[in-house]
Amino acid sequence: MTKRKRQQGYYTKRMKAVQEGSNEEVLLADIRALLSTAKKGLVSNASEPNVGLPTPVGSNILNEVPPRFSEVEVEISALSSTGDGLGLSYLPDHVFVVPFTIPGDIVKAKVVTHFTNEHYTLTDFVSVLKSSPRRNDSLIQCRYFAQCSGCQLQMLSYEEQLVHKKTVLQKAYLNFSNLAPELLPIIGDTIGSPMQYGYRTKLTPHFDGPPGSMSRKVRRDPSQQRAFEEVPPIGFMKKGTRKTIDIEECPIGTEVVQEGLKKERKRVAEELSKYRRGATLLLRETTTRVPVRQSTPGPDNESTTSENTEHVPQRLEPTAAQADLAADSAKYVYTKTYITDQNALSREHIGPYIFVNAAGSFFQNNNSILPSFTSYLRSHILRAPSSSSPDSAETSNIKYLVDAYSGSGLFSITLSSLFTATLGIDIAPSSIASAKQNASLNSITNATFVAGDAANIFAEAKERFLANESVVVIDPPRKGCDDHFLKQLLGWAPKRVVYVSCNVHTQARDVGVLVRGGKEGWEQQGKVRYRIESLRGFDFFPQTGHVEGVAVLQRVEPEDEASRVGSTQ
Repeated sequence: MTKRKRQQGYYTKRMKAVQEGSNEEVLLADIRALLSTAKKGLVSNASEPNVGLPTPVGSNILNEVPPRFSEVEVEISALSSTGDGLGLSYLPDHVFVVPFTIPGDIVKAKVVTHFTNEHYTLTDFVSVLKSSPRRNDSLIQCRYFAQCSGCQLQMLSYEEQLVHKKTVLQKAYLNFSNLAPELLPIIGDTIGSPMQYGYRTKLTPHFDGPPGSMSRKVRRDPSQQRAFEEVPPIGFMKKGTRKTIDIEECPIGTEVVQEGLKKERKRVAEELSKYRRGATLLLRETTTRVPVRQSTPGPDNESTTSENTEHVPQRLEPTAAQADLAADSAKYVYTKTYITDQNALSREHIGPYIFVNAAGSFFQNNNSILPSFTSYLRSHILRAPSSSSPDSAETSNIKYLVDAYSGSGLFSITLSSLFTATLGIDIAPSSIASAKQNASLNSITNATFVAGDAANIFAEAKERFLANESVVVIDPPRKGCDDHFLKQLLGWAPKRVVYVSCNVHTQARDVGVLVRGGKEGWEQQGKVRYRIESLRGFDFFPQTGHVEGVAVLQRVEPEDEASRVGSTQ
């Protein structure tokens, strides 16, 4: 690129190596799929060159990318798994990525960054010129939508959101599992959340430090740190930037959490002189469940109120959407408060179960869907309901559950009644302590929790249980399982595996490894492998592009393998 063109705003950027399962990798897969479809003549709505918009200075619009910060008109052809709209460019083999759009929209977008080697341009959404028949802006409940990076799909009906998330799961396995299509089952419809707004029990808004607070000068000499001259924006990142935008309310947060957001914003403003740097705030809902006939909390639901807990001056009866939060909601009154201290204890109720966790630790943030989610696991963990699979009957001999990445014991405790014994394993001692406390609170006597050694994560399970009588549940972080863990899992070879994930793309990658029996070069490759019995998504985060995936796997037995080989000869 010439110096003159760079000065005129023709800015391009080389993409850094992308991480597996990252938004960048997922976006690239969708862009390549759209370009491939366009080459086959299956997409006909490529945008006309900047219709009605200024022609970029000094460019030949038909063969050069538009200058940075110029505006382009784009017709959206596809919705990426990242939640961004994809529009074909007037340039050959090039796509505009436009957030907050859906297929059929014609929009005005501002050019931000070109990735010419990867054939796409990131843009900012400016306005809708012509709405897609699927767009319904009256559904949008957040005044920050199309600015805040939190939600992407508020303009879509909830039914369409669920259909899209089923497609996200399908594409994840087609693009990242490296499995032949015939090895993939029909994916079930996405299970929706009872609450589409007001469901999120945890928010972490933040604010940045005073200007220059991160400079080298201040890092070398903290006395040079400037004080705040005014209250900074307190909220979340603006889409596509590192800029914080001021957020006064967040409609996906629960009523109590939103009340907490207002109070925390006021507190920060009043105590601003105490801050010399930016900070992240915590707002975590905690629930006390009291029997209707009991005037004070009972022994299983003592109040978690402390100096770190703020009261909302009301008692909240479960709404219709929250009815499944208790086995018999008519028996209880729920008092909801919020916590601002990372180390204070929060309390969740899932049907008859109680879970106590440090407020800053991980726990699912949508408790309205947890009863149906755990119920689904209960009905599928031993065998597929009404399965015609030849080996489904054999799963009835499963007696033991191994809960890897057990955290505070969600699966070990809610599934404990199905098994003779359960074993929760986590490498974090704090998680194990929390899980033991929760087992005690729920009077679970057949659950054991141990701190695992990453180098030999299934050592305890091998000593206690037979692999033929065991099922393993795994719920790893977004990056998925590493090769070392997958090797150990294949080495022990439990009868069944249930893989739960908040990142269906790394899940697909890992499940593909288990179905193939390892990777090329692994010593035990092909000795043990699994088949996918079922795949389904759960919508833990309505209005966003995220979907939780549940994959149920059954070990392939030698006789089944021989039968499969024989049938192909």
